[in-house]
Amino acid sequence: MSEPARIPPRIDADPESVERGLVTLVLTLVELLRQLMERQAIRRVDEGDLSDEQVERIGTTLMLLEDRMAELRDHFGLTPEDLNIDLGPLGTLLPRE
Repeated sequence: MSEPARIPPRIDADPESVERGLVTLVLTLVELLRQLMERQAIRRVDEGDLSDEQVERIGTTLMLLEDRMAELRDHFGLTPEDLNIDLGPLGTLLPRE
C-alpha cells in the first residue's frame, strides 16, 4: 500500500510564484480555447459551411491570436510546454502538435 500524499507544512505564498502560476493557468485556458476554435474552424471549412470572406477572416483572427499568445508567453518567460498541464494517467491537457 502506498503512502498517502502529504500536505506540505506551509503553502508557498511567494507573490512572484503565485503570479506565475496564475498567469500559466490563464494562458493555458486561453490556449485550450484557441485550439478548440481552430479545430472548429477547420471542420467548418472542410464542410464548406463558410464563404471565402469568412474563411479569410477566421484565418486572420486565428493567426493574430496565435501571435498574441506567443507574445504573452515571451513576456512571462513561458514556453508552449509550460502551458500543457500534465493530467497524470489522462495524459496532457493540450494535444502535442
